[in-house]
Amino acid sequence: MIDLVLSYGPFLLAALVLNIAPGPDLAFVSAQAAAHGRKIGIMSSLGVCSGAFVHVIFAAIGLSAILMTSALAFAVVKWVGVLYLAWLGFGAIYATFKSPAAVTDDAAQQDNAQAVGASASAPVAFASRTRTGRRNQVAPTAFRAWRQGVLIDVFNPKVALFFMAFLPQFVNPALGHQSAQFFVLGTIVNMIGFVVETSIVLVVAAAARRFHQHFSSRSVGKWLQRALGAVFLALGLRLALGDRGI
Repeated sequence: MIDLVLSYGPFLLAALVLNIAPGPDLAFVSAQAAAHGRKIGIMSSLGVCSGAFVHVIFAAIGLSAILMTSALAFAVVKWVGVLYLAWLGFGAIYATFKSPAAVTDDAAQQDNAQAVGASASAPVAFASRTRTGRRNQVAPTAFRAWRQGVLIDVFNPKVALFFMAFLPQFVNPALGHQSAQFFVLGTIVNMIGFVVETSIVLVVAAAARRFHQHFSSRSVGKWLQRALGAVFLALGLRLALGDRGI
């Protein structure tokens, strides 16, 4: 037991510290939780971890090495990620400037599509949403939030470089099966990341809910949505200006 702690204690501590440190993933899930609530924040975190897990698999089978050796491959993945983040950012901000009537019609159409044959509880649900301050924008579905998180991490080549630089330090050649060790260690890093991000999401979502209760919900929702768009744009700019360093 002591040998196990001595062997993997430094890895677990390093993984925890790296996940707690402020970064683009924490900024993304925090902004999602503040703008859209706990459920969307948690699904965003699950998406980010799922995207990072893709890089773990690629690294374990050696595909991520291509990003370390090929400037073209790195640039292609990087700029796809930049464009995707810019699209998300401008889309989030643009949604707050749509006329209330147009947005209400959009939301009503979605509600009708999802509630064909439902009882009169649908208007109540819609009214409840409008009172929470999200009348001026349609909140993403859980699947859409997850998908955004996945794509943001998959198209960030620095995530692949991180795993390629960090995990080999803790792979023990004497144990053999180095790809399997890489896979297990990467999975543990992701699990720790999900726990850390989910904890932060719960705190941010609770704070945002209290904020909504004391201020104009509609106005707060609009500005939180704009802040989310600004976070997307900032992450895209950060990725665009970054080099191949970690």
